[in-house]
Parts: sequence; structure tokens; C-alpha cells
Amino acid sequence: MTGMTPDAPPDDALPEVYGPPRFLPGQKVRALAAVRNDGTVPGTARGDPLVTAGDVGFVTGIGEFLQRYYVYTVDFVARQRLIGMRAGEIEAVED
Repeated sequence: MTGMTPDAPPDDALPEVYGPPRFLPGQKVRALAAVRNDGTVPGTARGDPLVTAGDVGFVTGIGEFLQRYYVYTVDFVARQRLIGMRAGEIEAVED
């Protein structure tokens, strides 16, 4: 409890955007899980796979969702798709 007041929420309750982003533009990342169309991607049916686990891409931008979470725009070049991913859905790839 060092550095916390009794009424303060635990650190994991603070919005993710209070800290630095986990990934930076230009960084190579890998999808940890499949991503399916939720109906917001034109030209594909709802439920169609957009990215599969293991697909590799590059972070092209960082946005925020609900002023709480980072959303990383990832360019999955081989699939010709830009997909918004949360930090827990991708991992860094070392060359």
C-alpha cells in the first residue's frame, strides 16, 4: 500500500491511458487471437475472420477508447487490413 491513500483505487483500476502506451508506431506486433468482423468492416460479412492468431503487422497509430484504453491501429500488410487492437490482443515481435 506504499504511496496510496486509504480512499485511492488500486493501480489496476486506473485508466490505461494514465500511463505510456505499450506499443509505438512502427513497432512490429503479432495478433494473439483471431479477430472477426463485428459488422463494422465493409466488404465482409459479420463474423468473417479479419485476422488470425499469429498474423504479424505494424502499429501505425494510437488512439483512445472511452478515455480509458489505448487502441492500436495495426496494419496487417499480408491481409491488407488496418485493425484496431487492444494491448492484450497483440504482442511485440523481435526481429
